Amino acid sequence: MKLLAKYNWFNLTVTVIIMGFAAIIYYFTIRSILSNQVDKALLVEENEVFNYVKLNKHLPQVFKSNHQQINFTIARQPVTRQFIDTTFLDQKENELEPARAIISKVNVNGENYKILVILSRVETEDLIEVIFIITIGLITILVMALLIINRLILGRIWKPFYQILEQLKLFNLADHKPIHNVSSTIEEFIDLDQAVGAMTLRVKNDYQSLKAFTENASHELMTPIAVINSKLDTLVQTDQFTEKQSKLLNDIYGTVARLTRLNKSMLLLAKIENRMIRDDEDVNMKEIVEECLYQHEEIIQSLNIDLIADLQDKQLHTSKLLMEVLLNNLISNALRHNYANGKITITLQPQQLIISNTGKSTFDIDQVLKRFQKSNESEGIGLGLTICNQICDNYDFKLQYHYINEMHTFSVNF
Repeated sequence: MKLLAKYNWFNLTVTVIIMGFAAIIYYFTIRSILSNQVDKALLVEENEVFNYVKLNKHLPQVFKSNHQQINFTIARQPVTRQFIDTTFLDQKENELEPARAIISKVNVNGENYKILVILSRVETEDLIEVIFIITIGLITILVMALLIINRLILGRIWKPFYQILEQLKLFNLADHKPIHNVSSTIEEFIDLDQAVGAMTLRVKNDYQSLKAFTENASHELMTPIAVINSKLDTLVQTDQFTEKQSKLLNDIYGTVARLTRLNKSMLLLAKIENRMIRDDEDVNMKEIVEECLYQHEEIIQSLNIDLIADLQDKQLHTSKLLMEVLLNNLISNALRHNYANGKITITLQPQQLIISNTGKSTFDIDQVLKRFQKSNESEGIGLGLTICNQICDNYDFKLQYHYINEMHTFSVNF
């Protein structure tokens, strides 16, 4: 749930609960006040009866009205003075209405009489109903106003926060796009914007320093590696060696060759990340796949790999060099993780390239895509799939991996 939605829900819930309790208390308070007013009117009528009997020594005449009724009856039993809720028959409308009554007694010439004074409460009930409807209406209008204000006002207030969040989502170390300052009059958002800007600047500087170090180190390693290769070639041609010496020289050659591949891969990765390879042209992916398969033909035959290729024409405006690197790395990976008498399937369609190969071992693609991470059985340097992923990112391709029925499947969605 988003922050604004959660705040609106909490705010409206609390408002409705408080207003609901306030409406109930308000209703009963108004009802009590109006009931007291009716009771005071009953007391006035009672006092008028008392005063009339005291003055005239007999009961007053009774007149019927639509909203009031007075009855006198001889009291055969003791009468307790009290207020009661009752009903009143409206003669004009011929219907029962809510009413309030007082029961009392008066002594006339030694005879006790029971007094029953009834006042209709229909006007009071109508007034309470009108007040209650108005109260509910005001609460509804208030809740709707709060909802609209929260959506409009709070949405504008939190707009800088969402702008900063959107920039963080799109932030990429490899891009040279700066983080733009977000204008706001709220102090907390200003501090957040400054903190984010300073953080991204530090991260970019650290990343650039690390990348420059990697590039410079790889470049500087080219000369000593070339010297080592040259000296090894000269050493091999000088004299005969024992079997142990030959084995040591082969190990050195293998190590230097691996160091050379590592150095070239690091240089290539640095160039790809810096987008220094800008030789985009219209290339035919089918031709590149066929050329890569031709280069790996000997290895395929030596492992007796069953190769199935279903290739359609696909034109892309990319760097031919990078597409060759991408396909060579994926095909080499399919061969490296395969076994004798295995199978490789390559499918090139207008929307994607799929390379599947047999293999028993599985690996975590998220880990392998990291630099210098590889599976236990791999003899590579741990940069092949990283380079593939970086190439795909540069061209907005999507590299995916699945392992189903002992088949490793890499797909590149164009």
